[in-house]
Amino acid sequence: NVRGLNEQFEEHLGHSLFLLFGAVSLLLFIGCANVSILLLARGTARQHELAIRSAIGASRWRIQRQLLTEALALSLLGALGGILLAYGLLPLLLRWLPEYSFPHEVLIGINLPVLGFSVALAIASGVVSGLAPAFQFSNPQVAQLMTSSSRRLAGGARGKRTHNLLVAGQIALTLLLLTSAAAAINGFVKLVRTNLGYDPHNIMSVGIPIHQNTHVTWENRSTYFDQLLTRVQAMPEVVSAGISSNATPPSNGWELSFEVFGRPSGQQEQLRANFVSTEYFSVLRIPLLQGRLWQHPEIVRGARLAVINQTLAREYWPHGDAVGKQLRLPELKGEPPFGLAVPDSNQWMQIIGVVADARDDGLRKPIKPAVYVPFSVHMSMWTQILVRTHASPLRVLNRVRAEIKAVDPDQQASGQVRDLEQWIQREEEYAYGRLVAALFSGISIVALVLAAIGLFSVVSYGVAQRTNEFGIRMALGASEWQVLRLVLSSTAFNVIGGLAGGFLLSLAFSRILSKWAEGSAHNPLLVTAVTLLLVLTSALAAFIPARRASSVEPMEALRYD
Repeated sequence: NVRGLNEQFEEHLGHSLFLLFGAVSLLLFIGCANVSILLLARGTARQHELAIRSAIGASRWRIQRQLLTEALALSLLGALGGILLAYGLLPLLLRWLPEYSFPHEVLIGINLPVLGFSVALAIASGVVSGLAPAFQFSNPQVAQLMTSSSRRLAGGARGKRTHNLLVAGQIALTLLLLTSAAAAINGFVKLVRTNLGYDPHNIMSVGIPIHQNTHVTWENRSTYFDQLLTRVQAMPEVVSAGISSNATPPSNGWELSFEVFGRPSGQQEQLRANFVSTEYFSVLRIPLLQGRLWQHPEIVRGARLAVINQTLAREYWPHGDAVGKQLRLPELKGEPPFGLAVPDSNQWMQIIGVVADARDDGLRKPIKPAVYVPFSVHMSMWTQILVRTHASPLRVLNRVRAEIKAVDPDQQASGQVRDLEQWIQREEEYAYGRLVAALFSGISIVALVLAAIGLFSVVSYGVAQRTNEFGIRMALGASEWQVLRLVLSSTAFNVIGGLAGGFLLSLAFSRILSKWAEGSAHNPLLVTAVTLLLVLTSALAAFIPARRASSVEPMEALRYD
């Protein structure tokens, strides 16, 4: 079963990239709609100018070419700004990438073919956004425009429909993005609040690798670890400390097959095997539920004793009679000098206790059956000491390193030491959840701002067109509130239509969002919250020009051209 070297990285990051590509595509559509709205409004204000150009001989193609050239200039400026942002934000994005999302030897930089594709897409998007204004305003009605007020005449039913459709589309896509971002954030928050089964606060995992050709006998290595643990426990800053060969959660233990005494051995059952000292459970505050833990004299002689977790006990001894039973790990054998084991380490072990479940296979996967064995039964060259301190554990790291050197000057702690909260943050689920939630939030905020700008532009455009009408209404006795309600009600249809479209899109993509964003998109509170946010943003964007319309003086409005 040969696999490519990059397949595991593609599996982990691929679905997130597809999800983010979809989000960016939606943002592109929102941006195109916004540019079209702004260009339509700008073209309306220039109808007299375009009519004059047409009157003095400019052809329809010449006017279209001018408007498209202006749209192309905007696209080029936007593409240039995007290139600068890409180079500026790349280091920030790299810091947010999960630690093992790419091979460490990969150099991540701006790829010129991708950059060229992005620039071409930006330019093409700007030109496409300018097509509607170019075709609409390239054939002006010269006679009408030269004898009429452009603001009273401009637009027409067709232009209003175009604006309304663009605004509704913007709101629908923005609601979809907001729902996606809220689902991703909700999934990440649930991940952060996962019940770990242990307390990771104020604990660090200090690697104490054994150098080659040192402590090569079982007795010598056992004595070295015992002395080191005693000295670290005696430090005044330390609450407790314990040895852990391979049991730093939330992804810990070796995947080994095991057998239960009295059961058929041909099923090849798997569990997580952890090699720890007695203090390991008090350091992590994992409670003992049944039986006892091994004592120091038993560790010194390498007694074959075992403590199992609730999951293993519940699966094989559902009546609560696991203590006193036996199991064995057939693959648990010494491999000097890397792994030193007691004689008959792969023979039957007596179960003496049951401890509560703690995360051992990541943050989202179910807890796997696990067994805890005295670390002296099998001592690896790669071992950690877990240290719980009164304050921030990394502050006493140098003192711990000094104690290691005091026990054996030839040994050192590993170079990269993390506290257990950082071990959680480097988990794939945590890092991917944080990345997707952050990027979706940023994209959704940009989409929300663009939608607000588009709605503001449309309402301002409508107010400018109807200024004379508002003046007449107010001169005939209409109140400011009535004018304000008139403007807002005309906007409400666009917002309601966009929200309805957004709901349908969210329902259509809910399964994909729930799977890829790791959060449910069906949450009524979540949907209500993002809808209220979008409604309030739309109301604010529409209220400002509507308030301006309601506060205009009637005489000034009647003279307004």
